[in-house]
Amino acid sequence: MNTGTATAIERRLLAEQLRRTRQLTEQLAEPLAPEDQVVQSMDDVSPTKWHRAHTTWFFETFVLGPHRPGYEPVDPAYDYLFNSYYEQVGPRYPRPDRGLISRPTCDQVADYRRAVDEALAGLIADADADTFTAIAPLIELGVHHEQQHQELLLMDIKHVLSCNPTKPAYRSFGSDGVHVIAPSLGWVDVDPGEGIIEVGHAGSGFAYDNETPRHRTLLRPFRIADRLVTAGEWLAFMDDGGYERPELWLSEGWASVQSDGWDAPLYWQRDGDSWTVFTLRGLERLDVHAPVVHVSLFEADAYARWAGARLPSEAEWEHIASVAGAGDQPNDLSTGLLHPSTAVAARGSGVRQLDGDVWEWTSSPYGPYPGFRPPPGAIGEYNGKFMCNQMVLRGGSCVTPAGHTRPTYRNFFPPGARWAFSGLRLATDA
Repeated sequence: MNTGTATAIERRLLAEQLRRTRQLTEQLAEPLAPEDQVVQSMDDVSPTKWHRAHTTWFFETFVLGPHRPGYEPVDPAYDYLFNSYYEQVGPRYPRPDRGLISRPTCDQVADYRRAVDEALAGLIADADADTFTAIAPLIELGVHHEQQHQELLLMDIKHVLSCNPTKPAYRSFGSDGVHVIAPSLGWVDVDPGEGIIEVGHAGSGFAYDNETPRHRTLLRPFRIADRLVTAGEWLAFMDDGGYERPELWLSEGWASVQSDGWDAPLYWQRDGDSWTVFTLRGLERLDVHAPVVHVSLFEADAYARWAGARLPSEAEWEHIASVAGAGDQPNDLSTGLLHPSTAVAARGSGVRQLDGDVWEWTSSPYGPYPGFRPPPGAIGEYNGKFMCNQMVLRGGSCVTPAGHTRPTYRNFFPPGARWAFSGLRLATDA
């Protein structure tokens, strides 16, 4: 078969990108026992084993099945067990019951991953030029999809382990050991000139469909904080009765405070007169200088109102990232800290901590950009059908894989979600 020589380098690069991503997922699962990997602690959490299998199913379903002649699925039952939400692919196992899937075992999922990896490597090497042109963007999408699940894997196992009264660590090592005093909160004034700016992906490099099309939008002059809100500042909000004052809260948020008993960010625990926080490194003393994390949109909005400010819109956030970012070192998964830290992003002039530490809630509902059209077929279900009752977050977190984010990236969660690595930055009108 003539596979073409013009794409030899592209094939090697794609194969290596795929190999590294697939390997990282297994490295993230390595500290976990099989018993850890099957637990589902709430409906929004998926077991580690399910993440490993679902990301494999994605490649088998969208790449190997349609594009490798004669390909036979490793196990036809996996199409039902590990489909997440792709209605056009077929029926799927109920999400709240994923923790009941004791079989296949973790070892069998590992075998599934190896089999699919071998088939993908063969397809990349042997596909003719037309087939390679068709599969390359699907594999690239699958890589970014798996990176999303790498972050979800860590979010979910943190929640699982937090439910254990012994508070076990995901990885048994100490904190970063460096506690840097957060710099004083500063403000950056932004005047967008005539007020018309462009946002959205410009077309160079990978982007999800929800980042397009690039379009013009109106911005008024505004001010934005040059760093994230810290845990110490959040303590001041709590000490001033922040969780007890209905005038600060959106109606649905106040209902959540009442029904769910919120009185602090998720994973905070009182320890006498001080606080501890559960992290992927185990239970630690609260670092008051580190960015606050694991707060919902409702909490972030209430804090901003208490502080006499507001949350930035996603257009404001994207604009500031393009014109006034400090370019500081991101605290993402590559640092290995697995928790927000002022030590990494304390340096640099301009707006700091735009990438890493915590996903930043914005005031923007998650909806389509003007002219947005989802791709045809089941792949079109990836983002578009969730454009309702969600809010946009920007930036990245301490468990986001390195290189996964960009200024136009639109993450989204329901406004009551707290288990994501989410925090906030303040903004005001000029």
